[in-house]
Amino acid sequence: MINSMSVIPILETWFLENKRSFPWRENKNPYRVWISEVMLQQTRASVVVPYFERWMQLFPNVKALYNASLDQVIKAWEGLGYYSRARNLHAAATEIVERFSGSIPSSYAELMSIRGFGPYTAGAVLNFGFHKKAIAIDGNVLRVISRYFLIEERVDRTSARRLIEDKVDSLLKGDRPWVVTEALIELGATVCLPKPRCEMCPLQESCLARKMNKAELLPLKKIKEKTIQLFRFVMIFEHEGHVLVQRRGQNEVMADLYEFPYIEVDRFPIRLKKMKDLAKRFLSEEVGSYKKLEGVSHSFTRYKAHLLPCLFQLKRFAQVPSFEWVSIENLVSLPFSSGHRYILKSLGYYHKKQDE
Repeated sequence: MINSMSVIPILETWFLENKRSFPWRENKNPYRVWISEVMLQQTRASVVVPYFERWMQLFPNVKALYNASLDQVIKAWEGLGYYSRARNLHAAATEIVERFSGSIPSSYAELMSIRGFGPYTAGAVLNFGFHKKAIAIDGNVLRVISRYFLIEERVDRTSARRLIEDKVDSLLKGDRPWVVTEALIELGATVCLPKPRCEMCPLQESCLARKMNKAELLPLKKIKEKTIQLFRFVMIFEHEGHVLVQRRGQNEVMADLYEFPYIEVDRFPIRLKKMKDLAKRFLSEEVGSYKKLEGVSHSFTRYKAHLLPCLFQLKRFAQVPSFEWVSIENLVSLPFSSGHRYILKSLGYYHKKQDE
């Protein structure tokens, strides 16, 4: 049987000697912890660093985030993906200001009552922001615990989650539970990887999965859903320094993000004549000169979208329901979905803005 108390000082010592340097680990307060933890969900730490630093310049506290417009928040988030996280941050700031006088609450129940706060985020804020004992299990912790205690059950099952929570709780009985929690996260992020580096692990001598040669087999997860391939013909209509775009609706996957008009097609490639015909059908009128652009691909949820863009020069401002003409000057300040943002950059509009 593993003695959890004997593991605590090992984890603390290892973490304090090996922890990576990140801006969110400096000048910690509940707000900085909250923002960083939301950004780090489903995103690599190295990617988050510049976003976190820019966010703190734009919105250094809850009140600043509350006073910002949703468009400003979405734009600051542009590129991180899963934009519901940004919308939830903005909505949560409103709740914190209006319900808690601008101070992030320090109780689990109150945190969980705020939009966007789940068990992990609430636990992390309590741990790292308030130095309280609270369970915070992300994918890294789940991997470390399932291997260390040899939990051979699918981790998406309720019984397995409860067992993992009990095991984590047993490791938080020291004087600095927040250090142990962060040590588990760091261990999973740098050593106990999907392909584990057992020889570097401070817990290698007592890890049950390592003893049984099962580290690479754990944690057990349900089979991933098959990725659905999407093929989209993207039309960039330009006239007199303006471009036609649409802001996606609240109930759509890319809610609050801007995109160029596009049409779902069965497959690529598409002949240039077919491109012109599709554009003409979309506008219900003739199009002018056109130029095929380089294709891009991007993934979201369980989809992979392949985008084939084409630039069309129009002779007038065609009116299309739910779309709007935006000047190139203003276009570059709007938040775009990932694939369409790459297209926007490839058009050189950003360079035009910088040269003016």
